[in-house]
Amino acid sequence: MKRIVLSLSLLSGACLAAWPAVQAGPVSDRVRSTGVLRVCIWPDYYGVTYRHPRTRELKGIDIDLSAELAKDLGARLEYVDSSFPSLVADLTSRRCDVAMSAIAVTPQRQQVLDFTQPYLHSDVYAITTKNNAVVTQWSDIDQPGVRVGVQQGTLTGPIMAAQLQHARVVPVDAPATREQELISGRVDVFMTNYFYSRQLLDNANWAKLLVPAHSIRVVPYAYAVRPGDGAWLRQMEDFVARIKRDGRLKAAAEKNGLGQVIEP
Repeated sequence: MKRIVLSLSLLSGACLAAWPAVQAGPVSDRVRSTGVLRVCIWPDYYGVTYRHPRTRELKGIDIDLSAELAKDLGARLEYVDSSFPSLVADLTSRRCDVAMSAIAVTPQRQQVLDFTQPYLHSDVYAITTKNNAVVTQWSDIDQPGVRVGVQQGTLTGPIMAAQLQHARVVPVDAPATREQELISGRVDVFMTNYFYSRQLLDNANWAKLLVPAHSIRVVPYAYAVRPGDGAWLRQMEDFVARIKRDGRLKAAAEKNGLGQVIEP
């Protein structure tokens, strides 16, 4: 009996050593004790974390990958609706344990949040309508009188504010959407990233993608956690490293049309 107990103990110790999930830390301890993993998402993020307005079903690369994380942890997955303007407050106030919604890594966010290694990247793209008479190609954007929509709280706002010399940047805040503002004529074009543009083009026959002639700014995207819990950050880092190695990142990206923008 002693040998069996010893063998089980050694096996358990080997499993614990194989993955940093068992390291002590406030978030890891809470997830283990409650059996619940709380994940912040932006539910309007096409291709990433998108809730269908009619069926309420969630789809996207980070819906798939958050399910993989919960499975690895042996925890029940609980989504917390968030947004980019409220992201920092939602994480630091402990509304969720991790933000898994393709969070752009910026110097400003790095001052207040901790990030995993990137798993996606994207340049800046533009969406207009196929019958738009004002903006038909990328060179039409930075012209006097052109109104350029950007999602409030996302990185495209400051990027385009620095890029544009003649056009006017128009922040779009929820519950309004960039698509509504574009179709209504309140903006002439809106800026987005690769993920959002691909899913939109798959579902909107009016949408037209404009690709810049030269790279605007390639941005890395990662998962975010609140600072101060190194064990949880290491656990999330390990998860990203493993899904890159074992093919789960590639499979989820290809399933959601994002195979071209995964980080190696």
